[in-house]
Amino acid sequence: MESCTEAARRAGIKALTLFAFSSENWKRPEEEVSALMRLFGLMLVNQREKLVKNDIRLHVAGDVSAFSDPLRKAIEETERATEHCSAMQLTICANYGGRWDIVQAVRSILKEEPLAASHPAMIDEELISRHLALPWAGDVDLMIRTGGESRISNFLLWQAAYAELYFTPVLWPDFREEHLLEAIRWFTGRERRFGLTSEQLQG
Repeated sequence: MESCTEAARRAGIKALTLFAFSSENWKRPEEEVSALMRLFGLMLVNQREKLVKNDIRLHVAGDVSAFSDPLRKAIEETERATEHCSAMQLTICANYGGRWDIVQAVRSILKEEPLAASHPAMIDEELISRHLALPWAGDVDLMIRTGGESRISNFLLWQAAYAELYFTPVLWPDFREEHLLEAIRWFTGRERRFGLTSEQLQG
């Protein structure tokens, strides 16, 4: 995570979102899940000072209620320590799923906007976006999938509606600055039409 985050900051990227732990990953062997939780907690503690030094604000998005008290404390302390940072926003999605995000957004709307239940016309894309688990992140421009897989695995389903999808065989632990820059170069060569034709964009 550290090398990718610092490379993104050097490249001028203002928002980076990483998928650390899916809500479906609880189905994995207990030993593997426990190890992932320990590593996540250690990363939060060990990287806290460096995040502040590099002016990177950290958010954790997902259902953190399932985590242990020490892990939730580490999340809260790191988010609080970096809340004044502004060079880049780093979001780590943990116990997160795209479908879960949309469902919890609907529940949040019905709870906080009770009139929406009887006035469905109130519900639009902007309202749903405000109630997603990471409203600060906005829509995804470039989604990078490592490890040779050709799927997005229930990640940021709403936010990635018009994302450019980049697939690489490089495994995440081996993903370095040169791989990120290669993905960025590929992205800059894409024509982003958002439903329009090339002729409309050129006109």
